[in-house]
Amino acid sequence: MEIDFDKMQGLIPAVIQDAATSELLMLGFMNREALQATLLTGFVTFYSRTRQKLWTKGETSGNRLEVVAAWTDCDHDTVLMRVRVLGEGKVCHTGSRSCFTEELTVGAAPQASEQSLKLEKEALR
Repeated sequence: MEIDFDKMQGLIPAVIQDAATSELLMLGFMNREALQATLLTGFVTFYSRTRQKLWTKGETSGNRLEVVAAWTDCDHDTVLMRVRVLGEGKVCHTGSRSCFTEELTVGAAPQASEQSLKLEKEALR
């Protein structure tokens, strides 16, 4: 099956989910090489957009993500990795189990920073 890396300039989102609990753990990005490494080794490898290189999750922390199953969406431009978390189970770089810990209020406009409000006012002039 061919994955479509063209829509996002060579990258695809990779949704990471705990295979045992279905908890959403994190979202990362993969290029073709990262996806190939992940499928070949059985451990999640991402492409770092800031460092512009591959990195295997847990290579320094020990909190590795072992792939149990891998899926693609109907457009073949996103992957879902169902994983077994190894190590202490701290998937997020903040030390949390999941990167999704900041709840947003539904039904209210997001709070804008002073800087973004200033930029919006300037743009309206």
